Amino acid sequence: MKEVDVLELQKLIDSFANKDVYIHLETTNGSYATHYNEQFFNASAFIRNAKIRYEHGKVINDNPHRVGLKLENGWVYAQGITHYELDEQGRLLMAGLNHEGKLAIALEISETPFT
Repeated sequence: MKEVDVLELQKLIDSFANKDVYIHLETTNGSYATHYNEQFFNASAFIRNAKIRYEHGKVINDNPHRVGLKLENGWVYAQGITHYELDEQGRLLMAGLNHEGKLAIALEISETPFT
């Protein structure tokens, strides 16, 4: 994966617009954090293979970046994106890595379901 280039990532997001696509969206602040610190409040979210169609997407030029996908009746967005790649299967993989290089958020878009 490479660090976000806003213009390049925007073109990739645009290439999936107005198509039926599958998304994977996952957040984590460390699933085992409470094991090390019982006072730490652990929260996360996970959705996989949700089929959506978005009208347009937008990368906000903050660092880390926010990526939003405008649906007919709402939004999907991920805050904290730092890296991305278009893999050999044509899937757009975006990730937010914390200061230790660990995954904090993932947003992935594919024309086929994730396995």
